[in-house]
Amino acid sequence: MATVKLAIIYYSTYGTNYKMASIAEEAAQKAGAEVRLLKVKETAPQEIVQGQEGWRKTQETMVQVPEASYDDMEWANAYLFSAPTRFGVTASQMRAFIDTLGPLWQKGTLANKAVSAMSSAINPHGGQETTLISLYTTFLHWGSIIVAPGYADPIQFQAGGNPYGVSVTANGQPIPDAQQDAIRFQTRRLIQIAEKLAR
Repeated sequence: MATVKLAIIYYSTYGTNYKMASIAEEAAQKAGAEVRLLKVKETAPQEIVQGQEGWRKTQETMVQVPEASYDDMEWANAYLFSAPTRFGVTASQMRAFIDTLGPLWQKGTLANKAVSAMSSAINPHGGQETTLISLYTTFLHWGSIIVAPGYADPIQFQAGGNPYGVSVTANGQPIPDAQQDAIRFQTRRLIQIAEKLAR
């Protein structure tokens, strides 16, 4: 039985964070974790989503992915969040999900669990770092144990990554190999720390 039960919780408008989360899912399974890949609920009106081809297609691609729930948050002993940057902070859809978790926070359900985060933006300096730090500020309130990648592996330098978490430039191109490897490293590091906490 797996020691680490990892909930990978993402929001994705045009598919970048879905791809990032899927890479992390595969890496986590290879590392021996039990994994749930979960999306947060779309809060934008469907007429807006359906009116933008890329947004609509992404929603159709992800139709099989279950939405994150309280049960998932209670089940997991580690979390990996991935969401795009919106004006320097996380997308409102992810924020809306997080803002429902007060009752779990009050019970201490989220405390002492390993957590990490990833992000994306349309340009290299579009606020990814502040997005990650804003998520970590919330996780500090939860009492969770933040597991950022730091510069604990050479891939962080090759990927042009920051020490807070992988951040991808969402330019419609495939995620570069180095950044994919950085996602895998961040996921493995999260699992390693979660295993130690679970002992």
